[in-house]
Amino acid sequence: MRKRISLVLAAGLTLFVPVGIVACKSKDRDSGANAAEIPSATVVAVTRGNIVHTLNLAGQFQPYQVVDVHAKVSGYIKHIYVDIGDKVHAGQTLAILEVPELNAQLKGTVSEFGRSKDEITRAQHEVARAESEHSAVHADYLRLTQAATKQPGLIAQQELDNAQSKDLSTASQIDAAKAALAAARQGSDVADADRERVQDLNDYTHVTAPLSGIIVWRYADTGALIQAGTASDTQSLPVVKLSESSLLRLRIPVPEDAVAYIHEGAEVNVQVDAIHRTLIGRVVRFTRDISPATRTMETEIDVENNDLSLTPGMYANTTLELERENNVLVIPVQAVIRNGNQSSVLVIDSQNRVQTRNVALGLQGSMLVEVKVGLKEGERVITGGQSNYQVGEAVKPRVEQLPTADVSQEQSGGTK
Repeated sequence: MRKRISLVLAAGLTLFVPVGIVACKSKDRDSGANAAEIPSATVVAVTRGNIVHTLNLAGQFQPYQVVDVHAKVSGYIKHIYVDIGDKVHAGQTLAILEVPELNAQLKGTVSEFGRSKDEITRAQHEVARAESEHSAVHADYLRLTQAATKQPGLIAQQELDNAQSKDLSTASQIDAAKAALAAARQGSDVADADRERVQDLNDYTHVTAPLSGIIVWRYADTGALIQAGTASDTQSLPVVKLSESSLLRLRIPVPEDAVAYIHEGAEVNVQVDAIHRTLIGRVVRFTRDISPATRTMETEIDVENNDLSLTPGMYANTTLELERENNVLVIPVQAVIRNGNQSSVLVIDSQNRVQTRNVALGLQGSMLVEVKVGLKEGERVITGGQSNYQVGEAVKPRVEQLPTADVSQEQSGGTK
């Protein structure tokens, strides 16, 4: 009897054990299925960074000044001392003209000026003589007047009248002599001005450099007749062309959509491939006028070129900084959901659930965009596949690192 009861209990235990095992396996399978249903999401933390918007343009170097050097007087070139490529300094004599008639004219004006000086001397002596004569006549008239006063009838009235008349006449002669002296001085001034004029014209026979630079072209040789370059309607031949190359203008055509960002002092990176040189310049002037043909505005950068390593006409690739935002909140561009004028992002809260957040954006680079309103530093945003997530849904965040600097380079023509 006991043996039969033991067999029954053993059989019951045998049946119970598989059922328990099956129940445990079913529970594990359900837990794995629930875990597999929670999606993962790539997120980044909102951080602070720098965004720079630049514009790449091709520019060309131009001389700071270029001038055709003309002669002020007409004449034949007696000597020319420079040729193309020569360095000259301001005031240096470039050529000498031969003008024989001008030399004769100068001698005539010098002689006339000397004669006017002699005329002044003669007039001064005439004034002195008139004053001396008047002094003697006036003294004689005073003596006669005194004698007639003391003894009436002693001096005839006719004699007194004659003495008075001579006194007045000599006084008038003094005034006339002084007027002649003033006229002589004025005549001397005119003669001196004429002499200086002709002397200046004679000095113009020495053609000098108006500025320091390089002779880039020579138009005339010894013996050539040069016309005076004093009238705009005369096609006079220059002697040389002079270029100031120690300081160059780098001209770049800024597109219409970037004109608003141009200002004096803006930093420009300049790359000159021809001589493998990189330098930093700054905007110094711009036309404030857009060309109707090209829809661009000419902008200039001054570049020092004391060693003359840069040659006018060379091309340069420039990078002009248009906008810059430093230490601002940034997120990836792909994290932004745009719906018309409204922008939003998907935020992962502290329970790893998806929330939507409207944001106001600022400067956008190639990878990053500035967030002005809507997010705080450290918050996590989903960076892709936003349509796969629902608000309130739990996700498993997979954090990626966000770069802290971004440079957006725009090429001339508006392509990024």
